[in-house]
Amino acid sequence: MSRGRIARWMLEETGADYDVVRVDWTAKDAAFVAVNPMGKVPTIVHDGVVVTECAAICAYLADAFPEARLAPPGGARGAYYRALFFAAGPLEQAVTSRAMGWEIADPAKQGMLGFGDFDRTIDTLETLIAGAGAGWLAADHFTAADLYVGAHLAWGLQFGSIPQRGVFAKFVERVTSREASIRAAAKDDAMLAAA
Repeated sequence: MSRGRIARWMLEETGADYDVVRVDWTAKDAAFVAVNPMGKVPTIVHDGVVVTECAAICAYLADAFPEARLAPPGGARGAYYRALFFAAGPLEQAVTSRAMGWEIADPAKQGMLGFGDFDRTIDTLETLIAGAGAGWLAADHFTAADLYVGAHLAWGLQFGSIPQRGVFAKFVERVTSREASIRAAAKDDAMLAAA
């Protein structure tokens, strides 16, 4: 039940071999904290490179495994990075702020926030998804941006932190019906059940 599910799904999409290391939330292992001083998951180590933060992990793995076609060609990278980092920044900030009860009504103060306000962020997300030309956010095929935005939407719709909108539900259904998503969820659910 963590952002580690996003990294697992991304790893499944790449087709790469990987090992999973469980982390105890209450007593974090010193070796893990040495790799990620934040003590948070997900954290990956690939060829000696430590990568943390879900959007960074998605972008890194897409580039590290180009045969999976999870990063679009150069001309589509603007839309790709925009979607990845919109979800990592404004969307997550807006959803978290709303969940914590932090509402800033003053438009001048909203300008200090990376997301402005919750409604504008959600409306912008709907515009990004509805405007996706081939049904995908950044290319004519599924990319890491679709995975990352889809994971945020799936979580938010499931727990009510993102409002139900038809375009969101259709997008989530589309991305989570992928074989790699289904495999990743089954592996995570089995690991959770065994805990």
